[in-house]
Amino acid sequence: MKAIAGTNLEQAKSHNRRVVIEAIRTNGPLSRAALARMTALSIQTVSNIVEELVSSKLLKAEAPQKIARGQPITPYSINPDGAYSIGLELERDHAVGVLTDLSGRVRDRIERPVDRPTPEQAMPILAGIVEALQASVRFDRDRLLGVGIAMPGRYAAEGVTALSPATLPGWQEFPVASELARLVGVPVRVENDATAAAIGERLHGVARGLHSFVYLFLGRGVGAGMFLDGHLYRGSHQNAGEIGHIIVVPNGRPCPCGKHGCLDRYVSLGSAYEHLGIEVAGKQSAEEIETLLDANREATDAWVEAAVEPMRQTIDFLELAFDPQAIVLGGSMPPSLLNLLADRLEPLYPPVDPAADRGLPRILIGVSGGDTAVLGSAALPIFSETNPQFEILQKPLG
Repeated sequence: MKAIAGTNLEQAKSHNRRVVIEAIRTNGPLSRAALARMTALSIQTVSNIVEELVSSKLLKAEAPQKIARGQPITPYSINPDGAYSIGLELERDHAVGVLTDLSGRVRDRIERPVDRPTPEQAMPILAGIVEALQASVRFDRDRLLGVGIAMPGRYAAEGVTALSPATLPGWQEFPVASELARLVGVPVRVENDATAAAIGERLHGVARGLHSFVYLFLGRGVGAGMFLDGHLYRGSHQNAGEIGHIIVVPNGRPCPCGKHGCLDRYVSLGSAYEHLGIEVAGKQSAEEIETLLDANREATDAWVEAAVEPMRQTIDFLELAFDPQAIVLGGSMPPSLLNLLADRLEPLYPPVDPAADRGLPRILIGVSGGDTAVLGSAALPIFSETNPQFEILQKPLG
């Protein structure tokens, strides 16, 4: 039986600092009084935290604002130049890197072609992208929080691949985080692409301010990233969200995982290309792929019709199981195809409480487009440093 441990004063201070940053990030510029009301912290505690964050350049003071009575108030906002982060994405046919500031704005982007690279081939390429990003834009390198990387697949603790992704063979049990950190000299965080994308949408996208949502990543496979009651949910073995292999059609199409009728076989981008008879070798641009889809409009519509019911079933399951505020659709699927699929989903199955006043749509479309995973990976170091981590306040012993 596991007990629950408390936390020490320094951890509580760290949590409170993160809570203040989160309040400003979610709501925009706020005064000290507004922060105190919103966070339930005392004015003195908020003042101390704000002074510390301004001194460390994570926050900046805006122009004072006059109010009806009393002295003008000073709002505080996120300082974009207060910190930077580099995001990487590795797929079977390309590697991408972006440099972002604390506000999530992309300062630079680099892409390199690859062809199902092994770890020995990929690590120098990824390290080269990091080096090029650091050299290509003038910024304070002392404020680089680290590097995040998003890859398809499953991961054990400390960024070690637990299962080599089908599109990238040879990565079984490879220590991605530690090996890349050795090459680039800064901390590295690794997540699967769906979880990274969910973090990106939570920090900078349509899920900003939502405390419970599911992000459905539609790429060559299907995965999910989940925030539940403000917590990023990873599961007991760090692999929550592997929903591409839930069975949506009993005794349906065979899947490489050994089962039949998996969601991946009906809704993924890979299944769409297979249905359309399109061989995408990785050399086509996003615009060229969109042209291929337009040229096969009848077959595209047929794929969407076949995918709609499995998607409805999946959305119904996720709503019943997790009761999210919304489900966000995104991933590397071309926007036209993603929007076409989303438009055909209605009517969805009835929600858990049809009479509830929801306040926002059940389905939202992510804002990051085809760069959703790499932007999410860039958010990993920022998320790690600034997001409230409730687990430090109550953690299991043993």
